[in-house]
Amino acid sequence: MPTVLRSGPYRLYFYSHEPNEPPHIHVDREELSAKFWLDPVQLARNFGFRAHELRTIQSIVTEHRRAFQEAWNEFFGVGGR
Repeated sequence: MPTVLRSGPYRLYFYSHEPNEPPHIHVDREELSAKFWLDPVQLARNFGFRAHELRTIQSIVTEHRRAFQEAWNEFFGVGGR
């Protein structure tokens, strides 16, 4: 599970065994978890976060979307290979 970013209490990462899904990022804080698609940025799943916190997380994902996409492509060998 490559961690791509830590922001405040959040760990943003992707699973190494999900290459057949569209690019996305998982976000955890304590026992809470969410999954966001990257293009376009939108919530895919939520396990316990409240709406106001999801908006904060979505802002973080949107801000770093390009870096997440690049990390995804590099890890899974998408694009130049």
